[in-house]
Amino acid sequence: MSQTPAPLPDSDALEAELARLRAEVEALRARAEAAEAAADHDVLTPALNRRGFVTALHRAMAYCKRHQVPAVLLYLDLDGFKGVNDTYGHAAGDAALVRVAELMRDNLRESDAVGRLGGDEFGLLMMNAGIEEGRDKAARLAETLKTEGFRYEGQTVPLGGSFGVRAWTGQEDVETWLAEADAAMWLRKPGRS
Repeated sequence: MSQTPAPLPDSDALEAELARLRAEVEALRARAEAAEAAADHDVLTPALNRRGFVTALHRAMAYCKRHQVPAVLLYLDLDGFKGVNDTYGHAAGDAALVRVAELMRDNLRESDAVGRLGGDEFGLLMMNAGIEEGRDKAARLAETLKTEGFRYEGQTVPLGGSFGVRAWTGQEDVETWLAEADAAMWLRKPGRS
């Protein structure tokens, strides 16, 4: 008893299946790209998260080393942020963090990076900029925070921030560079012990 082979699908059915599989692969690729992008961006603000910012610092350090160009890191800690949460509530605190990230991003070049490092701390990476440019930018951003603040439920809520500025001087480790900028910020923080 011989078995009859199954009929081969026609070319139209094969083309349709191939098109369906290509669309499925494209949808999966898009989802993977979106997940990868989300892994590097802060869930609340329009800034990189710490992981994404550290990646940007790694790239910047490699670029600076290879091409002998300067870069500067600004470390921002908001002043009086606990008071915003205590007075206006945590929704206001979240709105303040979003506004700060927007202000930082809007006042930097597209080639620069802004990251939320945690809580009310932000990092700003300026490429092709030295220490004096970083200090000037920090002073202007501190003034912008103070004068612009943000609006919450019809009220202007003041903001303030302390900046630490540290140029890239050949640091081999991202965490060292971040720690140096953080330490510089604490020297400027009002009311520090």
